[in-house]
Amino acid sequence: MAQRLFSLTSTYDEVSGVNIQIHEYLKSINVEELLCNAVELCLTEALNNVIKHAYRGEQNHNINVNVCVDESLMEIQVIDEGIPRESLVIKELDFDPNDIDNLPEGGMGLFIIKQLMDELDYYTLNGKNYFTLRKYLLS
Repeated sequence: MAQRLFSLTSTYDEVSGVNIQIHEYLKSINVEELLCNAVELCLTEALNNVIKHAYRGEQNHNINVNVCVDESLMEIQVIDEGIPRESLVIKELDFDPNDIDNLPEGGMGLFIIKQLMDELDYYTLNGKNYFTLRKYLLS
C-alpha cells in the first residue's frame, strides 16, 4: 500500500499547490491520468469547503490530506480542526445544464464529489473533522 500525508494551511492560494503535489504523487504510483484529474477536482472542492465553512475563511489553520492507494482502493482523507458539518447530506440538484445563467448557487461541490467518487464518509472525533473519499480501482 502506498500512503502519503500532505499538509497545507487554510488559504485558498495553497489549494492548487497541494493539488499539484498530490496529482504528481498519484502519477508516480501509476494512478491513471483521468482519475488523477478527478481527484484534483474533488480535492479543490473539498479543501475550499474546509476553508470557507469549517474555518470561516480564517487563514493559517492546518489541513491534512492523507492519501492511501493499494491495488483495489484509493482513499483520500481530508482532516481539519474547524467547525464540524452538521451532516453529509448531499442534495440532488435539479437544473438544466444548458441554462448556465440559472445554475444553483450552492451545493455543486459536494454534488460533483459524489458523482466522481464511489463512497463518501464524514465524522468528527476528538476535535477533528474527517472527510473521506473512496474510489474503487479496477484490478
